[in-house]
Amino acid sequence: MLIDLHSHTWPRSHDSVLNPDDLIVRAKAAGLDAIVFTEHDTVWDYKSVEELRAKHNFLVLAGVEISTDDGHILVFGIDKYVFGMHRSKELASYVEKADGAMVAAHPYRRQMPWFSRNDDEYKAALEKASRNPAYQYVQGLEELNGRGSDKENEFSRRLADMMKLPGTGGTDSHAISDVGKCATYFEAEIRDERELIDAINSGRFYAVDMRSGKPVPARALPSEA
Repeated sequence: MLIDLHSHTWPRSHDSVLNPDDLIVRAKAAGLDAIVFTEHDTVWDYKSVEELRAKHNFLVLAGVEISTDDGHILVFGIDKYVFGMHRSKELASYVEKADGAMVAAHPYRRQMPWFSRNDDEYKAALEKASRNPAYQYVQGLEELNGRGSDKENEFSRRLADMMKLPGTGGTDSHAISDVGKCATYFEAEIRDERELIDAINSGRFYAVDMRSGKPVPARALPSEA
């Protein structure tokens, strides 16, 4: 299944101009199998998501993008924002209690060096990023962000490789033009949030770049142990 794990709609995300209905219509047209709404520090209520699913006959799932002191984290499985979640350790404890999952969003932000004189400096930046306190709790890194440049996404990909973490793809959509650029491929059939969380925790997924005209995996699935 091809699922966009990262999207924002107005008015729940103040910096988005996307109407939820328009996002779903565009996601279907792009060939996606599902879309996840991950508003900033705001969780969709189950009834509203169910109404959108029925209206469009399309799988809509709810997550949330939590702003922490250690960067933004895509979270799946919690039903509300609680003060203290801005600390990644506390956030992780809430997610663990909910049997949820966490993915680090756009890890290049504030961690990628814009200017490095040589490969050693670049590797040093990767090493520093790998020590981000939040990353000990996540099940993956967003290695392909639809609003990130090739250079930025390359940093995320190399970081995921270094940390041996699987990589996701998400458009980080805030406008119609963002939708359909990339997604995450899951081996498993996903029908609800619980199955999405299980699939993320399994590590059996990879980022897909859809801008070439056909889905092309950014990285292969990990081989079976």
